[in-house]
Amino acid sequence: MERSDILRASAMIIVFVIFLAALHVIHRRPVEPPVSEAPSVSASDDLSAELRRCSALGPQDAEDPHCQAVWKESRARFFGGPARPRLPQAAPATQPTTNATQGEKP
Repeated sequence: MERSDILRASAMIIVFVIFLAALHVIHRRPVEPPVSEAPSVSASDDLSAELRRCSALGPQDAEDPHCQAVWKESRARFFGGPARPRLPQAAPATQPTTNATQGEKP
């Protein structure tokens, strides 16, 4: 073997040893939990809480006007629309009035 062949073989062995050492160091490093880039949900963000509440209602309550407003606001925020700081609260359901309760005689 010539001298250049010996140097080439030893250089390949050294590169291989360095590669194995790097793999060993990477493998021994403790696994860190991934850092989330998502913004944290603050207590002042009622939209997230309302979205969770509306999601839990189910398909029978899909026509709830308050939930429809919440989903509309969520879409507006997602697509870059202006975000309102607070959503209006849904008004409680009222009983239908009859002629007798309005003071009229039947």
